[in-house]
Amino acid sequence: MRRVLIDTNIYTAFKRNHPAIVESFRHLDFIGIDVTVLAELYAGFKGGNKETVNLKELESFINTSRVHILNHDEITAEFYANIFNALKNKGKPIPTNDIWIAASSMQNGLALFTLDLQHFREIEGLVLKTDY
Repeated sequence: MRRVLIDTNIYTAFKRNHPAIVESFRHLDFIGIDVTVLAELYAGFKGGNKETVNLKELESFINTSRVHILNHDEITAEFYANIFNALKNKGKPIPTNDIWIAASSMQNGLALFTLDLQHFREIEGLVLKTDY
């Protein structure tokens, strides 16, 4: 899978030089980053003591040719609603932000690259990148 949407924990692992994640990034042609992931990163940066450094590193990452910010629209909202209701009917709720991230991944036809597989495995039709 050379086209992915990354979860917040993948960006964090990449910045911490997790060997398998760094190696996986070398083989990706398209790295989507959903606005929900950006919000989670910004919130984490504000809570830490290296906000300025973290923001500059993120800006540098975003400005590479392979990275694309993905915004939400009405179609994303429909994917969100379908995922939310399917999980509710299964009795398997997950955090709201994870539903938005999954909706964006599905809408854009991207595999979701995450370390949080237990939440996302319950979403039918969501492709997960698990080879890292």
